Amino acid sequence: MSSFLLFAFVIGYFLLLLVVAWRTSRHSNNESFFIGNRNSNWMLVAFGMIGTSLSGVTFVSVPGTVGDWSGDVHKAFGYFQVIIGYWFGYLVIAFVLLPLYYRLHLTSIYNYLHTRFGSIAYRTGALFFIISRTVGATARLYLVINVLHIFILKDLGVPFGLTSLVILLMILLYTFEGGVKTIVYTDTLQTTFMLLGLCVCTVYILQHLHLSLGGAMQELGAQGFTHVFNGDVNSRGFWGKQVLGGMFIAIAMTGLDQEMMQKNISVKNVRDSKKNVMTFSFIMVLVSFLFLLLGGLLYLYSLKQGAVYRGHAFLLDGRNVIGDDLFPTLALHYLPSAVSIIFIIGLISALFPSADGALTALTSSFCIDLLGLKDRADMSEERKKRVRMTVHISFALLFLLCILVFKWVDNKSIVNTVLELAGYTYGPLLGLFAFGIFTKRVLPNTGIVTALCLLAPVCCYFISQYSGKWFGGFQIGLELLVINGIITFLGLWALSDKG
Repeated sequence: MSSFLLFAFVIGYFLLLLVVAWRTSRHSNNESFFIGNRNSNWMLVAFGMIGTSLSGVTFVSVPGTVGDWSGDVHKAFGYFQVIIGYWFGYLVIAFVLLPLYYRLHLTSIYNYLHTRFGSIAYRTGALFFIISRTVGATARLYLVINVLHIFILKDLGVPFGLTSLVILLMILLYTFEGGVKTIVYTDTLQTTFMLLGLCVCTVYILQHLHLSLGGAMQELGAQGFTHVFNGDVNSRGFWGKQVLGGMFIAIAMTGLDQEMMQKNISVKNVRDSKKNVMTFSFIMVLVSFLFLLLGGLLYLYSLKQGAVYRGHAFLLDGRNVIGDDLFPTLALHYLPSAVSIIFIIGLISALFPSADGALTALTSSFCIDLLGLKDRADMSEERKKRVRMTVHISFALLFLLCILVFKWVDNKSIVNTVLELAGYTYGPLLGLFAFGIFTKRVLPNTGIVTALCLLAPVCCYFISQYSGKWFGGFQIGLELLVINGIITFLGLWALSDKG
């Protein structure tokens, strides 16, 4: 299928988003941008959050892990260990964090740190959110933009930098006015198309291989693709590390993340917000399993097309398609044109929810938490809006810079990169919130709190790098986030006084 026609579908889909954005952002104000006037429907939020949480990483990278035997963590269905941990994490979010946020009537969840510890801890929490979400969102963005560039826009002579700039401009256009009020609806639309792409591709390959669902699981089992639990304690992929790490990643990347909680606290009341999170958690487990199933089917399909393993490579017609390259290569070069179109729509549907929500949440956190915009009585609504728009554009430019850095690094399995980076950037947030919730001690309102939170990830880096040497071959996996949080917690305890 021609690159020009595929790109036309990208543009058509974007125009549809603009129409939705125009309709939902009319009569919007700063309150609409930040929390959707706290009037969002919980079912729409739950459904739209699936697209935000899954993103292009799940759509492209997770299926690629199934047959990537060169990977040192997630092989076969091993990623499902993380998903099990996510579910336990969502329980904590629903029954511990959400009641706390609603009780305090928060617009920014980091206001809790202000109430509990003072302005320095509050701004430190917001700073780590900004760092964490910027890194995570741009890694996800890079993956999808790179696929669009390699398989479509490169053939049209468009350089990678320009591709990135155009995509970010698209996102800016439909989030500029409405913010959360718009994103609740656009995310719902985008999640629908992403799940449509997943289902259509899965059904087509099942039919092409003449397999039922049960037959497919048997065939995948015979190839060794359905193995879930890793029993090697020293391995980074050990099931205990993956489940524990997944649980705290969910707590940190969802429950302590302004982007995700911004949508939850836009729901009318805490009861509906809890229903939102629990509904979302069950659907997430099911959808994640389907992506792993699709990954196994893609490897089976490739083997039927003559693909072979050679060392750490999986060669299809002489090209290494292992990992992140597998799904795009098959969808755009080996499957029918109709499936290619649905894949592209699903791919960009996976791109936009993670990017638009991140851009809006970062703008909100910077304006509310660092600039104190919501409490500036000396500024008119119009001036606040100008400041917010300037911040919004600035983050878009920062996104562009980070995407170019990821292109330079050129990692072939972004899902592992995202989870590893989360261990470093979300650990201090986890430690701060845990210290506030589980102790009554008081922190000094000085920069030493920020310095400690910056030092904890540095310590974790050295622990991760030398754990095998120091602990008799024991490798640090996703539990790095927990270790980071514990180091932060203990450091805060040492700095604190009795309340």
